[in-house]
Amino acid sequence: MPAPPPERSPDAIRHDASKATSEAARDTKASVEGVVDGLKTKGVLNINKATRDQLESLPGITPAQARRIVAGQPYASSDELVKRHLVGNAEYDRIADKIETR
Repeated sequence: MPAPPPERSPDAIRHDASKATSEAARDTKASVEGVVDGLKTKGVLNINKATRDQLESLPGITPAQARRIVAGQPYASSDELVKRHLVGNAEYDRIADKIETR
C-alpha cells in the first residue's frame, strides 16, 4: 500500500494555487496578444506602402532587411525583392503569399 501524501499547510496550498493562477493569466494574455497581432496583419502586405515594423512582422525578415525594403520602395512586383538582393530565395518563398505590390 502506498504511503499517503505528506500534509501541506493551507498557506502552501494557497501559494501554489496563486502561482498557478498567475502563470495561467500570463499565458492567456500572451496568447491573446498573439491573436490580436495576427488579426492586425490579416491579408497580404503591400510592400510599397509597408512600414519597417510591418515588414519585420513577416517571417524571417530582419530589421536591416526591412530598412532596405522600405528604402527601395516602390516595387513593380514582389519578386523584385529577390532581384535586388534584398531577400534570399528561401526567405522570399516564405513570404511570397503574404506580400503584394498593388
